[in-house]
Amino acid sequence: MKTLAEAKQFIRDNQVKYILAQFVDIHGVAKVKSVPSAHLEDILGSGAGFAGGAIWGMGIAPNGPDYMAVGELSTLSLIPWQPGYARIICDGHVNGKPYEYDSRVVLKRQIERLKQHGWILYTGLEPEFSLLRMDEKGGIHPSDETDRLQKPCYDYKGITRNAVFLERLTEALIAVGMDVYQIDHEDANGQFEINYTYADCLKSADDYIMFKMAASEIANDMGMICSFMPKPFSNRPGNGMHMHMSIGDGNKSLFQDDGDSTGLGLSKLAYHFMAGILAHAPALAALAAPTVNSYKRLVVGRSLTGSTWAPAYISYGNNNRSTMVRIPYGRLELRLPDGSCNPYLTTAAVIAAGMDGVKRELDAGRGHDINLYDLGPAELKRMNIGILPQNLHEALIALESDTVIRDALGDGLSQEFLDLKHMEWVDYMRHVSDWEIQRYVEFY
Repeated sequence: MKTLAEAKQFIRDNQVKYILAQFVDIHGVAKVKSVPSAHLEDILGSGAGFAGGAIWGMGIAPNGPDYMAVGELSTLSLIPWQPGYARIICDGHVNGKPYEYDSRVVLKRQIERLKQHGWILYTGLEPEFSLLRMDEKGGIHPSDETDRLQKPCYDYKGITRNAVFLERLTEALIAVGMDVYQIDHEDANGQFEINYTYADCLKSADDYIMFKMAASEIANDMGMICSFMPKPFSNRPGNGMHMHMSIGDGNKSLFQDDGDSTGLGLSKLAYHFMAGILAHAPALAALAAPTVNSYKRLVVGRSLTGSTWAPAYISYGNNNRSTMVRIPYGRLELRLPDGSCNPYLTTAAVIAAGMDGVKRELDAGRGHDINLYDLGPAELKRMNIGILPQNLHEALIALESDTVIRDALGDGLSQEFLDLKHMEWVDYMRHVSDWEIQRYVEFY
């Protein structure tokens, strides 16, 4: 919709009764208010009001101002799995101005940096997820009890027996304009991936939130849990959210250069941008892999199925899925993010890191085409290949000292994120796990 009149006609034509004014908190979790459709103009004007202190990461005290979610008219769309409802994506405003703690506002600020050069960052996000059921004791299992193969990737039975959910989700996504082009069973039991066409990075982040909203509610309706948890099973590959990216000028890709002597098809701009990402990788990990559980995925070594498919190594390579950045000719695939990340903050941090590489003309060094999972610590050191943080605490320490990433997020939001995540780490470290009980209670 481009005009208010078109939006009102859309509401009438589709019998929309309520509009969800939607934004995300600092964790990237969707938050909404349900607004009767007759009050659309309120959302577009002053916005839907929220108590800021009730939302994670907004930096607003109980005696502070209201957080106003102001809708962006072009994002108005139906919610196919919820008849009579539509969604409009909102930016946070406080005291009449875009709010610096709002994730989408933060990303828009980084997008403006690219616009100054006439550039657009295009991203294609690849969400992996697990379809689960929870037993009476709170244990989780793949929703399909027959999905037990040791190596289930692309298995016909695995995808066919979950076809009803996958079809419902795909049809919902297509109905809101997302171009789904392939669906597959991934390498863990109960794990799937649905791919949809890339877009400018703001729309990609918006679409990812819609994807998660649809997947979780359709699964719930079918008595399942659709989880984007990075590592639900210790002995199986985890859920990534790989980010394909390129910069264009609106007509052509500025990352692709067929004259690249390495055969990777990358331009100097792409190499510098990638070098920035590699240089800031430890701090990026805090945002792209923002939970304690994330680092159960980013491990050095193999899994039961043969590979973790997750990047522990700060490196790049030609179609090399054991590196942090894979090069599928002419573009970059960042394999670091997982399903728990806030896509707006992660993309903003990627832009900041990449642009630092461009500004300083950083050298990405030599790529690696070998299987890095096969290398030991001594070999990695000899080849000057760094290892990503191996727990959340290490990543947070890296973020604390990375002024480029912190400046991109803003001082207030950076500190809010660090405070929340340090608390999460402390809570985790104080928790007594089943593993500890089984190992120590009688041993000592």
